Formats: sequence, C-alpha cells, structure tokens
Amino acid sequence: MESSPPTITVQVKFARRTIPVEVPAAATTAELKRLLQPLTNVLPRGQRLVCKGKVLQDAASLSSMQVVDGSKVMLIASLGLHQGERQTQKAEAVVGKSRAERWKLTGVVALHDCDLKAVPEEVWDCAPSVRILDASNNCIKEIPHKIAALKSLNKLLLTANDVDDENISWEGLSCLQKLLNLSLSQNRLVSLPSTLGSLTSLREFRIANNRLDNLPIEIGSLKHLQILIANNNRISALPSSIGDCESLTEVDLSSNLLTELPEAFGKLYNLKVLHLRNNGLTSLPSTLFKKCMQLITLDLHGTEITNDILRQVEGWEEFDERQRQKHQKQLDFRVGSSGVFDEGADDDNRRR
Repeated sequence: MESSPPTITVQVKFARRTIPVEVPAAATTAELKRLLQPLTNVLPRGQRLVCKGKVLQDAASLSSMQVVDGSKVMLIASLGLHQGERQTQKAEAVVGKSRAERWKLTGVVALHDCDLKAVPEEVWDCAPSVRILDASNNCIKEIPHKIAALKSLNKLLLTANDVDDENISWEGLSCLQKLLNLSLSQNRLVSLPSTLGSLTSLREFRIANNRLDNLPIEIGSLKHLQILIANNNRISALPSSIGDCESLTEVDLSSNLLTELPEAFGKLYNLKVLHLRNNGLTSLPSTLFKKCMQLITLDLHGTEITNDILRQVEGWEEFDERQRQKHQKQLDFRVGSSGVFDEGADDDNRRR
C-alpha cells in the first residue's frame, strides 16, 4: 500500500472558533480553501486567509508562506459567498476526521502534488462517495480497473503523471457514466481506444502534451463534449466524426502535425474558440466561417495560412466583425488585451 504523504495541522480561526485542519505538507493555499469549504460553508473564492499579517496567495504552497504544523490562520469571509446553514452539521462532523473519513463526507479527494507513485488504497475504500479525484502532479504510473468502482465520479484530474497505454484501464474508465471532466494531459499516452466513446456524459476532455497520433472515430459519440484540449501531440489527421460533437465550444489542437481539417468541422455550430497554431495547415474547411456563426477566436499563427488567405474564405467578413467587437469590448473593460488587434494568422511579410 502506498504510504500516506506527510501532513500538517493548521489552526484556522473563523466565527469565534478554531478549526484544526489537516492538510498535506506540500499543499497550496487553494487546497486549504477547498478543505475549509465544507467546514465553514464559505466558498473558496469568498475566503481570504491571513497568517502572520500576510494574505496567503492561492497558487503559493503553504510552506513558502511560512505556514507550518500548528500555524494559526485567520479566515475572513466575503459576504454573499456562504453556502447556507443546511451544511453546518455536516461541516462540524468533518473536523478531526481522518482523511478517508473526510473524503467520504465531502466526496472530494485532493491528492495533487503529493509525490504519489500509485493511487492510495484508501481511495477505493471510499468509492461510493467520491465525486472528485484530483491526483495531478504526481508520479502515478497506473490507473487500475478499480477506477470502475467510483460510480459517482464527476471529475477525474490526472494531469502530469507517468501513465502510459499499457497501464491505464480504459475498460474501467468506461464504467464512469457520470464523468463530466477528464484530464490526462502530460502523461505518456500514444493512443486512445474506441471505448472513449462510452463516456457519453463527458463535458471536458484534456489530453494535451502526450504522444497521440490520432483521435478515435468514436469521439463522435461524445455529444455533450464542450471543451477538447489536445495540443502538443503528434496528431496528423482528425476523423470526420468530430463534426458529431455538436456541443463543442472550444477546441485546442495547437502544435500537432495537421495538414488539413475535415469538412465536418463546419457542423460545429456552437464552436467559439479554435486554436490551431503551429501545424502544417494550408487551408480551412470551406464552411467553417459560414456555418460556425459563434466562432469568435481563431489562432492560425505558425501555419501556412496567412491573413491574406484567411480573408478569401467565404464568411470571413462576418467572423472578422465578431472578433473586432470582442476586441473592442476587451479594450473598453481593459481585460485580456494588449491593445493590438490580432487577425488570427501571420501576415505575408512576416513569413519572408
């Protein structure tokens, strides 16, 4: 059995009481906030944590902020971000529980950045209760068939591990019929099986930074898929069945080996964001701009398609108007824009 990662106990002062919270020694402030949510009824975004006069930043590790075993942390809650009194009794029950008991009560298994080489056996013991399993940024090599026991799982995050094709049970994963979010980015996967199409409830699929050379035809069965992130692979062609993923709003296929897109891309009527930079593309589907009327962000930098070529595609004028309106809104609200309008591709003169 995998040994438990070292933990510390932080004394959190909130609402005239002190709550002892056990967290992994390598935890971040964001993880501490997630653990505090069921204990305080305050959503993470409404929590402000202060230790020794300093506000703890979400992305920072507790150790880097000098939070150690026994440290006292003050929780300041924002008004309007409480979950309601109905959670109070359950929240009180969580205090002082072991991590397995806490997982059963909250349904959240937070194991990211714990230097794990395998999923702890305790997780399988909590199987019926687990809704979220985050084991990102570890050294996990195997996803066993036991994963099938997590029947209530909604979110499975396994980013940045060491999983390869031979050590992932897709048969087990296909049993997770309530799974909405699956992240397998930054592993060592070379292929995806046809059983991927069994995950029909999937809303978000992240498979970036692997070694994939294709996507299976069965991806077209994912009718509810909204976000597909598959950048930094070796994908050279896409199945036309991707056009059946009618709910897609965001697709990232940057830094692959694509030379063309299937015409079926024109069937993605809900598509808003399409990232294709650093591919060998020379043309776009003829109906992309005509039929994808919600498309507002297109990135073709580093491809053979220049802005001059882009302007010749039917429907480009309407697309250009939409992206200019978005750019103007960003300028008006000073959000997410450098002030320079990006047409979406490289200019001819930059390629000389």
